[in-house]
Amino acid sequence: MLRLNLSTEPRWLDLGHGVRLLVEPLTTAIMLAARSDPTIVAAAGDADGSASNDDLARIVAKAVARIVVKDWEGVGDEDGKPLPLTPEGLDALLELWPIFEAFQTKYIAGALILDAEKNA
Repeated sequence: MLRLNLSTEPRWLDLGHGVRLLVEPLTTAIMLAARSDPTIVAAAGDADGSASNDDLARIVAKAVARIVVKDWEGVGDEDGKPLPLTPEGLDALLELWPIFEAFQTKYIAGALILDAEKNA
């Protein structure tokens, strides 16, 4: 059985290493909006096909994150001073492999893969 969570409220997503993102639920509308991000359009229209699947995954994750992330915790500068959330900061955060992988696994893949649940 597919269990739908109809909540539209943002929730905190723990990415490890003390980093949390406040994210909106991932919906079809958000995925369609992300598709129109100029970096995705450019990569998809790459005539020589040089954009790998890994490149596309990174580009999509950043485009989605720029839409859905409303706040963050656990991100600071070199002196440990908390940084304000910015699109550039979010892109830089997702360049860190463990953070990118956690975001992909816990947020994007979790919303895209329909998992059949068994009742105990």
